[in-house]
Amino acid sequence: MHGQVNAPAPTQTSPPKPVAWRPTLTKQKGKTKHAALTERIITDIDAGVLKPLDRMPTHRDLARDLGLSVQTVSLSYQEAERLGYLSGEIGRGTFVKARVTDRAGRMMLDHSPNEVLDLSIIRGVYLDAHENASREILRELADGENASFMRPCRPIAGLARHREAAQVWLRMMGVTAGADRILVTNGAAHGIFLALSCIVRSGDVVLCENLTDHGIIGLSSVLGFNLKGLPTDEEGILPDALEAACAAGSVRALVLIPTLNNPTGHVAGATRRHDIAVIARRYGIFVIEDEVYRPMIEEDLPSITEMLPDLGFFITSFTKTVLTGLRVGYLVVPPAYSIRAASILRVSSWSGTYLTGEIATRWVENGTAARLLSIQREEARARQTIAMGILGDHIASSHPLSLCAWLKVPPHWTEEGLVRALTNQNVAVTPSEPFIAGPGQGGGIRICLGGRLNHTSLKQALSTVRQTFVQLPPVYDAGPIV
Repeated sequence: MHGQVNAPAPTQTSPPKPVAWRPTLTKQKGKTKHAALTERIITDIDAGVLKPLDRMPTHRDLARDLGLSVQTVSLSYQEAERLGYLSGEIGRGTFVKARVTDRAGRMMLDHSPNEVLDLSIIRGVYLDAHENASREILRELADGENASFMRPCRPIAGLARHREAAQVWLRMMGVTAGADRILVTNGAAHGIFLALSCIVRSGDVVLCENLTDHGIIGLSSVLGFNLKGLPTDEEGILPDALEAACAAGSVRALVLIPTLNNPTGHVAGATRRHDIAVIARRYGIFVIEDEVYRPMIEEDLPSITEMLPDLGFFITSFTKTVLTGLRVGYLVVPPAYSIRAASILRVSSWSGTYLTGEIATRWVENGTAARLLSIQREEARARQTIAMGILGDHIASSHPLSLCAWLKVPPHWTEEGLVRALTNQNVAVTPSEPFIAGPGQGGGIRICLGGRLNHTSLKQALSTVRQTFVQLPPVYDAGPIV
């Protein structure tokens, strides 16, 4: 169980009934019927007529109702899927895809006004130790010779010394790679973008956890691949579900967070990681291992990338485990992709930022990174203990070293109503919508325990959450009446 609390059962649910969607198509000169239907699908999704995770009518039913051929409807569904608006599920149907929208962005605050207790953004703890370390390194840089890292604009993949420090940091996570396979990036999100850009084309199928970091959902829209979420348990993706998805064909890659998944906090054990690697090797699919939280876990867990030297991409960074503003990441690529990855890095941002790369390198070399990591672990344990003490019976899944917790929504509340009620009390949380990569999920909210909040403020915020959970919602739960 790896310290998880009340982990959710596998999410293998019966598909919902198709929505009663029967659009009226206007015939336009020069436009094919399938193009007109595709345009209407996209328009109705953007307008909210078709909502995320709605199950679309079957090809045959919609064709009959609209007087079209089944082939025409199939072409329209395929095009809308390619554009990132729909997602086909083998044996379940076609669903409106959960997309990262402006609304999703508003669910997670970009800043935290003084009066708001912000539990909506997952970030590392920031204490005086972090402030002091930042000031010290900036003074050191100001007083020293900086030409070695401020003057160069090559190599693209990162300065030799920076990649040597990366090798040291990666070995702590069980990853051994030559410097020629390592790229220094501007954080883990940048590394995931580079990895996917190396191997995925528009229309490809990429698998992930059913609840996953919203960044990968956003990338599916940007890069045009078809993201399909797989059911999970307390250790993440179920091997049987992965096997079935791969056997169905057309899968190009798997993106997963095996350690302290965001938002559920699950940790895949050694056996689970081995099982995933075996399946990936059997079907020849790439695995992108997002290990931004891996340094938090001291347990000796194997890297999936190490088991798949020709198919594995490994990504980590310092933002969640050392210092939030230290946006430096390390991407390990298969040997055959080192040139291609560097080329994509060049056209997307030229290189990682050498200045922040220099800070990370010095901190790895002098032990500051390890010291701040130790503080993150200590604080995560303390904050999870506080959360368990206040919200224990409401926590669906978490981990003693996670920076977040996933909460069950009480039966008498809706997610939207609960989030609104907490917002009205100046507590910001995140509902399930930004994390949903497939049907059969939801019904939860994420709270984040990091950042600048002290223990007193955290207890205040969590107590407000608990008090709201036990309250009955308004009789008319539709927001303020104006």
